[in-house]
Amino acid sequence: MPHFYPVILAGGSGTRFWPRSRRRLAKQVLALDGKDTMIQKTVQRLVPLGKEQDFWIITNNFVNNEIVRQLPGIPPEHVVVEPEPRNTAPAIGLAAFLLNRLDPEAIIGMFPADHVIANEQRFCLVLERAIRIASEGENIVVMGVQPTRAETGYGYIETGDQLDPELFRVRRFTEKPNQAKADEFFVAGNYYWNSGMFVWSARTLTNALREHFSESAPHLEKIADAWGSKNFPHVFAELYPQCENISIDYAVLEPRSAKGEHSSNLLCLRADFGWNDLGSWAALYEHHALHYKTEDQNVVESKDIYAVNATGNYIYAPEKFVAAVGVDNLVVVETEDAILITTREHSQDVGKIVKYLKEKKMTELV
Repeated sequence: MPHFYPVILAGGSGTRFWPRSRRRLAKQVLALDGKDTMIQKTVQRLVPLGKEQDFWIITNNFVNNEIVRQLPGIPPEHVVVEPEPRNTAPAIGLAAFLLNRLDPEAIIGMFPADHVIANEQRFCLVLERAIRIASEGENIVVMGVQPTRAETGYGYIETGDQLDPELFRVRRFTEKPNQAKADEFFVAGNYYWNSGMFVWSARTLTNALREHFSESAPHLEKIADAWGSKNFPHVFAELYPQCENISIDYAVLEPRSAKGEHSSNLLCLRADFGWNDLGSWAALYEHHALHYKTEDQNVVESKDIYAVNATGNYIYAPEKFVAAVGVDNLVVVETEDAILITTREHSQDVGKIVKYLKEKKMTELV
């Protein structure tokens, strides 16, 4: 696609996948779904629509070198290392100001580095349409996933007018509702999960940032203006940490939706290509269970397993023989220096372990 620039956000630490995911080997550079890593898979499915030299990656200093090693086709200077994490608004905002400066006709696609897509051919077709819609004016296209359950761990998009079978106006965004609200949204039928994938022109996004992210946008613009100069590292290190730590959803999309669905230029395109954000060990279990679970619904990566009266477990111990007796719905993950034991129900709380380790200054385990 002409003027299409995929921007991959890969700055997370993947704390909910501890102990496999660590600061220097975070979730996005791990092979959780096959032989290739999550970020390699993200690039592979985007290559049909964009040249690798047009990809940009925003990441952190811990995994920067590993990303450069894993993705030799992407120019190393396009792997931008944040001086400190500031959430998605500054990250995608910096890319927007940089690309608007380099190519005023740039269309940006924002993609997390750790999603799983089941039907990649359909993904490309949907994305191609999103690119064309974004190039037709001040449109902001969000990818909405039809909910399959009343999930409280995802943000939701409430849709309004239906423009065609796949395209809707956006009425509002709601971040991670409680269970009662999630039940209500699921039944209503006009709510979609927010996939975290967006498409817009660099011009549209920079204008939106100036309007809704007004205190931080000037910092990002100055950083972009210094790109390629000897002064860039200093400007980047000084100004980027001054940007507000906030997601693009809160910084731009929610205030833009408050204008009303007929004046916000926010559009939701149905993302019917099989999506999973792999946000926890439970999500990984559900994904793997579609492919190679055993008769007792255990998902096991080990040398061998002996299971008796054990069902619905996720077990990762690739170098060990595993025996599971009389246990159900557990998550057991073994690495060289740590073992995680939890339940699938509580796997969202694994990130608290990393917080505890930091407080105890057990940094070798973080």
